[in-house]
Amino acid sequence: MSGLIGKKIGMTSVYDADGKNIPCTVILAGPCVVTQVRSKEKDGYEAIQLAFDDKKEKQTNKAERGHFAKAGISPKKVLAEFSRFESGHQKTFGDIIKVDIFEEGEYIDVVGTSKGKGFQGVVKRHNFAGVGQATHGQHNRLRAPGSIGASSWPSRVFKGMKMAGRMGGNRVKLVNLQIVKIISEKNLVLVKGAVPGSNGSYVIIERWK
Repeated sequence: MSGLIGKKIGMTSVYDADGKNIPCTVILAGPCVVTQVRSKEKDGYEAIQLAFDDKKEKQTNKAERGHFAKAGISPKKVLAEFSRFESGHQKTFGDIIKVDIFEEGEYIDVVGTSKGKGFQGVVKRHNFAGVGQATHGQHNRLRAPGSIGASSWPSRVFKGMKMAGRMGGNRVKLVNLQIVKIISEKNLVLVKGAVPGSNGSYVIIERWK
């Protein structure tokens, strides 16, 4: 398999062989269950669908119940497809994928939803410096965006202009993150550095391409 679904637990730090303190993100990676196997003959492409984290029966609709019943498992909260997997390692309904598919020291990509910041101004959202110093009568322009367009032409504001607006809450992919440590008995992966999302949010871990 090329990846797993996980949940961000929080951050910690570990020491390497040289005594250097390394900040790490702790991710609960799996165990994931195979709920569907895509094939070129039936679906037009090859992929494996994984499910993670139990969900209450009453919070599951009939279509989802039938989908999970076909794999012989209880309802799950998160589903994701992985199209890259090693040939010769075919999976079937109900197979369990654990964190041991990864190795310490290898590199992975992590996909998650970044923290929502709400409506923010241009200084926080786009790193603007503001109009200028608080001199020459500029008493309220320290965090202002300044001019956003010309007058006679084009007589409008171009699309994509950096302005104030909603910040965060976007799908973010961080690539080339190193696995520092794997705790197999607890299904934990310690990844060097930070990953997108708040504690308790779901992430997708993929082997680095």
